[in-house]
Amino acid sequence: MIDSRLHVLRVVARAGTITAAAHDLGYTPSAVSHQLKSLGRDLGVVLLEPEGRKVRLTAAATLLLRRSDALLAHWEAIRGELHETAGGSTGRLALAGFSTAASALLPPVAIRAMREFPDSRIQIVEADPSVCVDMLLAGTVDVAVVVGTTELPPTDDPRFVQEPLMEDRLDLLVPSDHRLAGRPSVLLADAAEEAWIMDRPGSAHHELVATACLAAGFTPRHLHRVVEWDTGAALVAAGFGVALIPRLARLPGQDDLVRVPLRGDPTPARHVRTLVRGGTDQQPEIAFALAALRVEAERVREPDPAETSVR
Repeated sequence: MIDSRLHVLRVVARAGTITAAAHDLGYTPSAVSHQLKSLGRDLGVVLLEPEGRKVRLTAAATLLLRRSDALLAHWEAIRGELHETAGGSTGRLALAGFSTAASALLPPVAIRAMREFPDSRIQIVEADPSVCVDMLLAGTVDVAVVVGTTELPPTDDPRFVQEPLMEDRLDLLVPSDHRLAGRPSVLLADAAEEAWIMDRPGSAHHELVATACLAAGFTPRHLHRVVEWDTGAALVAAGFGVALIPRLARLPGQDDLVRVPLRGDPTPARHVRTLVRGGTDQQPEIAFALAALRVEAERVREPDPAETSVR
């Protein structure tokens, strides 16, 4: 078996502190410190050095992790084969996703998994993309559905298997009496002079909207900050401004809102992908969930524009 202390070291490397790693793993900080000190003693090397409030991996620890990535992935693959041979179930499946994925994609996949694996514990966790990756690496979730951002691991990171899932296009959300509401589609630049309702600066959605607007030749006049889609929709309906909203986002039925499809090259979109730990993609529940996610993503990929109006 692979030494479980390698897994602890891997989580510390991403978390940056013993305390944060302990939180991700569900351990106490003292337990994490003890495991890494004992691993270092067994190997005859120092693995961590203090760096302000954080810890820094030594050259030996960096080498150890780099060389162990393939070992950990191979071990996960072996576990999958063993479970399949023993009955085709690992006994659990934890799915994590950002808000719109957690509401639009994960529930039907979880329902199908519960039917396929009635004796397995199926769980859904809603979390921001970077938190999904933290939980995935810690082993508390098995499949993560995330939006591509600069905070996520590169697609060739050997710790994970990553696959594109779908392109989630953005629509312009306007009040029903807005000058653009009756058009079949608009350019993003058509809304350049509008007041904008956006997520908080630093968030993935704020970054996406700001980048799209800059590519269209303007900087959005960001007047109102929201976190939830419902709040943004309420402000748009009240006439405080316009917003970009992804197709996956489901809004409560309101007669005073219209989604207007965007045209242009490129059309603003969120790029959604799946992540699993290296070597786990063929484990029974995980392989089933990945296949079910692809089916569900195809089902919701391109709704008819007439169905995207909130009326």
